[in-house]
Amino acid sequence: MKVLNLYAGIGGNRKLWPDYCKVTAIENNPEIAAIYQDFFPDDEVIITDAHEYLLEHYQEYDFIWSSPPCPTHSRAKMPFMVYGTQDVEYPDMNLYQEIILLKKFFKGIWVVENVISYYEPLIKPFWYNGHYYWCNFILPNIKKNFNRNHDSSIEELQKAKGFDLKDYKISIDKKKILRNCVEPKAGLHIFNCAFKEKQLEVDREW
Repeated sequence: MKVLNLYAGIGGNRKLWPDYCKVTAIENNPEIAAIYQDFFPDDEVIITDAHEYLLEHYQEYDFIWSSPPCPTHSRAKMPFMVYGTQDVEYPDMNLYQEIILLKKFFKGIWVVENVISYYEPLIKPFWYNGHYYWCNFILPNIKKNFNRNHDSSIEELQKAKGFDLKDYKISIDKKKILRNCVEPKAGLHIFNCAFKEKQLEVDREW
């Protein structure tokens, strides 16, 4: 099965996917892409713009996961914009462009992940484990947040996400990288929901 993993980061969503997946990971930051490649040496990693890659290559894959940048949508930023401690900015509409493209033109299975937004979503998502998910399969809505990690240390985040970054000397804040990393169990659960494999067993684990 050919899988496209867009805005791959270090691969939290991909970590527990089955071995039969042939994954192409798209990440535009070379330092993060190098870490991803270390953890998933059998994946093809391409350093390029994920939004443009999706438009040009979506027909080549069976399953697509996209996690577009979330800061301009996050409800966590809303108070700062309201009280003037942070500039108001337009929400990045690449998120909705990708949802519409996949919904209308992609013949395979897809999911787009993002944070809970400060505005009413323009397209209704599923709400799972503290994140929004748009997809073309049924994902049970669960509003409970299983792992709130904003105040966790790097060591705690590494343990929770299953990625050890201590040997990497990088210019990007490791805590930010780990916080942006999709919870691996969530990635597996959503994958199983997409393909109806062991779904009830995974639900019981949660």
